[in-house]
Amino acid sequence: MSDRQDVWITGVGLVSALGEGLDQHWDKLMAGGPPSYDDETFAPYITFPTQPINFDSQIPKKGDQRQMEAWQRIGVYAAGLALTDAGIAKNTDILDKTDMIVAAGGGERDVSVDTAILTDLRKIEKRDAFVNERLMSDLRPTLFLAQLPNLLAGNISLVHGVVGSSRTFMGEEASGADALRVAHARIAAGQSEISLVGGAYNGTRWDLVLLFSLGTPLLEPPFRPVWDRGPEGALALAAMGAFVVIESRAHAEKRGAKPVARLTSVQSNRNPRQPGDTTATLLDEWKAIESLVDRNAGVVISGASGAEPATREEHQALDTIGLPVRATASYIGNGMEAQFLANIAIGCQAVRQGTLFPAYGSGDTGETPPGGVRQAVVTNVGHWRGEGLALIERID
Repeated sequence: MSDRQDVWITGVGLVSALGEGLDQHWDKLMAGGPPSYDDETFAPYITFPTQPINFDSQIPKKGDQRQMEAWQRIGVYAAGLALTDAGIAKNTDILDKTDMIVAAGGGERDVSVDTAILTDLRKIEKRDAFVNERLMSDLRPTLFLAQLPNLLAGNISLVHGVVGSSRTFMGEEASGADALRVAHARIAAGQSEISLVGGAYNGTRWDLVLLFSLGTPLLEPPFRPVWDRGPEGALALAAMGAFVVIESRAHAEKRGAKPVARLTSVQSNRNPRQPGDTTATLLDEWKAIESLVDRNAGVVISGASGAEPATREEHQALDTIGLPVRATASYIGNGMEAQFLANIAIGCQAVRQGTLFPAYGSGDTGETPPGGVRQAVVTNVGHWRGEGLALIERID
């Protein structure tokens, strides 16, 4: 008899271009129609900013908000939504032992300071000394610290009182899968009882638009779903925050918590990305859970980014798997470290509602299965590295 613990998702916090919370996201996904993208601010590139957020409701101190960059405010806010949804916000007895794993990037640059320095630099002979002096005087004291992704975990601890063990992962889409994989494994093994897991990203910034445009095709008008962006593919950068509270079934039942879904399996792998590698890795991950999936009640929530060749190879794997498919990045863009957790959140809502949202693009296939949606296989294929897969299930 296995002594592994059953792992439940008991709280979800999600903010993206579709709004905040699962209900807003689901209503807009079910409505179909054109997604809420921005093709003006960073023209000619298309991005997905978050909808307006009242940060005061989760980050009440203005001083706390001021010392955070946008991606940290988004993350701390989404974490607060997850804790509230799980019913443990401000519950110090539980928060004192709640572990935390955060997937985050390297922070934000102050574009106005960078621009001013580069403009003045053309007139300076001793450039090294000039740059050092200007950075020390022009940047506010917290900005250098804000480059550290573990500061997001620190701010969540300070604002929300989550003071168990803390880990921070970096590595774009793959880090989100690794964060959830580790948290799931620790709870399943009895090494942890409850954990807050998530990520945050702000891709609606000139510095990131410049960074990606130098080496990765970015989406330009006309807008197209992730599956239909041509042989070169294209990313649509996004801002989003996504967190989940996961805990052992025993711990949840003891405190009377209602589960959102069961988190049955989380896998995360990497390969050299030679032709065919992504397809093969996904199919290997699928084989590990195939016997657990009911084809009359299972669907795929795809994390396809639109980048190539990763999207094409994921499509090939999903054709072999043969379940109905829906890709979320056509509606919320690509949020790197937060992407996998956002897809987990949307997958939770699919199994809770028992249905699929309308197809959008050539790779979205199938309809709601005969038995309704009771299981969701969530994929996580990085735009240039990392392949992950998770299985979440409805609990009646």
